[in-house]
Amino acid sequence: MNVSKFISDKISEVQAGSFTTSVTKIAIISIAAGIAIMIVSFAILEGFRDEIRNKIFSFGAHLQISKYDTNNSFEGAPISTATGINSTEEIAGIQHIQGFARKTAIIKTEDEVLGVVMKGVGEDYDMSAMQANLDEGGVVSFSDTASSKDVMLSRKIANKLRLKVGDEAIFYFIQNPPRARKLKVAGVFNTGLEEFDEVFVIGDLQLIRELNNWPDTLVGGVEILLKDFEQIDQVADQVFDQMNYDLQLEKITDRHAQLFDWLQLLRKNVVIFLVLIIFVATFNMVSTVFIMIIERISMIGVLKAIGATDAQIRQIFYFRGLSLTLKGMLWGNVIGLGFCVIQYYFQVIPLDPENYYMDTVPISWNFAIIIALNVITLVMTMLAILIPAAMVARIKPVRAIKFD
Repeated sequence: MNVSKFISDKISEVQAGSFTTSVTKIAIISIAAGIAIMIVSFAILEGFRDEIRNKIFSFGAHLQISKYDTNNSFEGAPISTATGINSTEEIAGIQHIQGFARKTAIIKTEDEVLGVVMKGVGEDYDMSAMQANLDEGGVVSFSDTASSKDVMLSRKIANKLRLKVGDEAIFYFIQNPPRARKLKVAGVFNTGLEEFDEVFVIGDLQLIRELNNWPDTLVGGVEILLKDFEQIDQVADQVFDQMNYDLQLEKITDRHAQLFDWLQLLRKNVVIFLVLIIFVATFNMVSTVFIMIIERISMIGVLKAIGATDAQIRQIFYFRGLSLTLKGMLWGNVIGLGFCVIQYYFQVIPLDPENYYMDTVPISWNFAIIIALNVITLVMTMLAILIPAAMVARIKPVRAIKFD
C-alpha cells in the first residue's frame, strides 16, 4: 500500500467538500451576510456624512476670516479684502478664497412678514455646492460691478411667504435710516437643515456694499475652501500664522460643532456595530470548522495511524475554511455592491427630509473602505480558524478510530 498516495487521496476527498451541506451553507451565508451588511452600512454612512457636510459647506466654507469683535451680530464689522491670505499659492491646502457679507432684513409680501439674514456673495463665490441644493429656478450669478436685484430663497421661506420663482418682494434692511429694496426671486434651494433654511437668503454682495456705503475693497468676511477637508486643522494653523493681527479665524467644525459631533457619533456607532458583525461571522466559521473536525475524527485517527502529521491534517481543515470564507465574501460583495448600485442610480429607498435632511438614502463609493472590510474579515476569519484546527493535535489515533 502506498501510504503517501493514501494520505493524498484522503486530503483530496476532504478538500473536495464531503461535509454536511447545511453546515457549509450556514458558514457561507454568515460570511456573505456580514460582508454585505458592512459594505451597505459604510456606503450609507459615508454618503450621509458627505451629503450633510456638503449642505453645510454650501452656506459656509471650511474656514472663515472675520473682524475680531465681541459683538455677536449676524452682520459683524467689515474687513478689507487684503487679509494677508490673498492667493491660493501661499498655502498649498487652499483651493479657493471668496468674500461675503451678511445683512439682516425683513421681507414683506401682501400677506406675510418674515425676518431673514441676507448673505451677499460676489462674482468670485463658488456656487457649485449650492447647485446641489437647488429646488427650483437657477443659481444666480452676481457681478462685482453692478448690484443685482435677484435673490435665492429657501423652500421654507418661500412657502411661508407664498413666493415662487419670478415673484417680487420688498426687503426692508435694518439700519439707520432703514432702507427698502424690491428684489426678485430667481431661485429656491432646499438643504433640509433648519438653521440655514429658516434664516438665510442668498443675495448680491454689491447690494450690501451699496446699503452700507462700503467701497469695493470691503467685505463682511472671507471664506476659504480647502482641497482636502481632512486637513482643516493643519491649514487653519498656517492661515492663522499669516493673516492680519486684527482678524479672527473660525473653522466650520467649530461654527457648527453640534452637527459635526453628531456625524462623528454616528460613525462610532456604526464601527461598533460592524465589529459585532465580524465577531459573529468569525464565530460561525469557528463553529463550522469544529463540526467538520468532529465529523472526521475517525478519518483523522486513520491518517495519524498511517503517518500523517498534525500539520498536514490541520492544513486540510484550514484550507477548507478558507474556501468557504472566500465563497461567502464573493457573494457578500455581489449582494452589498449590487444593492448600492441599485440605490445609487435608481434611489428606490426614500427618506423623510424633515427627519433625515434628504429625500433618499445616499450612497458614497469609498473603495478603500470596501477593500479594508474584506481584508479585515478575511484575516480575522483565518486567524479564528486556527483555534479549532489546533484541536487536531489533541486527537489520539486509537480513541479516534474507536469513535467511529
